[in-house]
Amino acid sequence: MDIAVRDATTADAPAVAPIYVDSWNAGFSDVLGRRQLDAALVRRWGDDLASAGTTRWWVAERDGLAVGFAGAGASRDPVRPGLGELDTIAVDPAHWRRGVGGALMAVALADLAQRFSEAILWTVAGNERALGFYRATGWVAGGGTRAGGREVSLRHGLGAG
Repeated sequence: MDIAVRDATTADAPAVAPIYVDSWNAGFSDVLGRRQLDAALVRRWGDDLASAGTTRWWVAERDGLAVGFAGAGASRDPVRPGLGELDTIAVDPAHWRRGVGGALMAVALADLAQRFSEAILWTVAGNERALGFYRATGWVAGGGTRAGGREVSLRHGLGAG
């Protein structure tokens, strides 16, 4: 059961939206509330995947089925211009701890390293599962907080960028 990571397209929105909702609810709902899958969310992901901005999107597949996705690009943080940002990484909870997140992270970091020397990401404070994954892939505490302290930043020194 190999994992294939490919560029995402707008046609992936119906697969990406439920992965986003399921991973959010499994990982963050106790802190940030539950998300619901609806047509508006599918449209939002279609718009995000189609955007011509600096964010690049990938889908991870196992046996032809989408099981995760990630996006990375220029930081949207006006305080930290010039940084890259891991925008989103989400894996279907049924596929957690099976290499999907690591495959997506490797592609995202390689892409970011071609364009930036450093990147940030934001995640839920206290979510040790997610924080452990990020630390294992080279991310360290970034010192920033937002959302009333519920979210923390991590940073990654990408190299020459």
